[in-house]
Amino acid sequence: MLKIGLTGGIGSGKSTAASRLQQLGATIIDADHVAREIVEPGQPALAELVEAFDGILNQDGSLNRAELARQAFATPEATEKLNSITHPRIRQRTQQLFAEAEASGVEVVVYDMPLLIENGEYRHMDHVLVVDAPDDVRVERLVNYRGLEESDARRRIAAQIDRDTRLQAADTVLDNGGDRETLIAQVDTFWETISR
Repeated sequence: MLKIGLTGGIGSGKSTAASRLQQLGATIIDADHVAREIVEPGQPALAELVEAFDGILNQDGSLNRAELARQAFATPEATEKLNSITHPRIRQRTQQLFAEAEASGVEVVVYDMPLLIENGEYRHMDHVLVVDAPDDVRVERLVNYRGLEESDARRRIAAQIDRDTRLQAADTVLDNGGDRETLIAQVDTFWETISR
């Protein structure tokens, strides 16, 4: 089974690439989905978060993500507290999903993870695929398609690992400074290469 780590900065087009890889036949493990799954009501991580942070539950017992984010990203210590609760569980669930995929005979698994480089998870992949776009293009996308203010978009980009570090970890880079069709064509070419 080929394990591909897929990453890219916010607004780079990583989700578009993941969607296309799935259409072509890859099994996708989405780290963001796993992160949401482990904090559902009844999960141990949610109980630990409730102990660590105040007032983070909605009336129905589900996680108030906005309030958790407000508190967890207020200081480096609070962020570390959040990460110490969630990251081990995300890693455990992800390993379980990889094992299930391998047991079922899946040939290609794509691990779609925004923090693939930052967390060192790229070291466990057979191939690292980075979707890249210039910062100005990413800012424009975040403003136009996600409704962010330009200053907020720039802050979010600045909070992520720098572009050069991400590119240095890549085995393959998909340049998404252009339109969607150009990115899809690059994904198709990549798929043909790994399918040989």
